[in-house]
Amino acid sequence: MAGIRIVVAGATGWVGRALVPAVIAAKDLVLAGAVSRGAAGQDAGEAIGQPTAGVIVAASLRDALAIPSDVVIDYTKPHVVKGNALMAIEAGRHVVIGTSGLSAEDYAEIDAAARKAHVGVLAAGNFSITATLLKRFALEAARYVPDVEIVDYAAASKPDVPSGTGRELAEVLGEARQAGTAKAVADLSGLKETRGASVGAPIPVQVHSLRLPGYVLSCEAHFGLPDERLLIRHDAGSSAAPYVAGTLLAARRVAEQPGLRRGLDSLMA
Repeated sequence: MAGIRIVVAGATGWVGRALVPAVIAAKDLVLAGAVSRGAAGQDAGEAIGQPTAGVIVAASLRDALAIPSDVVIDYTKPHVVKGNALMAIEAGRHVVIGTSGLSAEDYAEIDAAARKAHVGVLAAGNFSITATLLKRFALEAARYVPDVEIVDYAAASKPDVPSGTGRELAEVLGEARQAGTAKAVADLSGLKETRGASVGAPIPVQVHSLRLPGYVLSCEAHFGLPDERLLIRHDAGSSAAPYVAGTLLAARRVAEQPGLRRGLDSLMA
């Protein structure tokens, strides 16, 4: 029985380098294509310092889609991921989005396109298990503690703010939380920008993004009640390994439901 045919966009990137050999090693998956403009024309395995994979890297997703496949996994750049997703959907492929930087409006457009094409899309700000548990535990805390803010840490070179992890967490908390006690940003004096960005609805969460050398990715949910505080924190190390298992789980199950699903937790019982 043939496996699920996978195209990895961003195959020579930080996560892509870990994903390509994992797809090759999986018995139920087949590496059907790889995309990397800088490694175009090379063998996908050799391009990342691995044994020959028998798949030639394409310069663009459009070129890769000329070969039959089932699922496109995107770990590219924030400025191209939306176009890649819409292109893959139009070609009848299911899509797993690991690239951050998309807005709520972008996700709504992708969802509408996926429903029209009857394909599945699964997007997560973070595919690691512990980041998913951060989200789950924070949602549980929000049932009892209305005041919450998020601090998002990443490397100085990260181009998008907040991180996908921080944005996704704020959006789900904005739907679940009760009104807090902090003054509304509009009612403050001074430099209002220091209060961070208001993310989510109907009750937005303040998100503060730090970009400093020494960080890979960390995200904190700060909860406060009179005379007590709760901090829930996720830290990522320098390896892309934590994201591989969750991404492959998404690739295996993305076809189960048409339209967009957000977060790895949407696949967890």
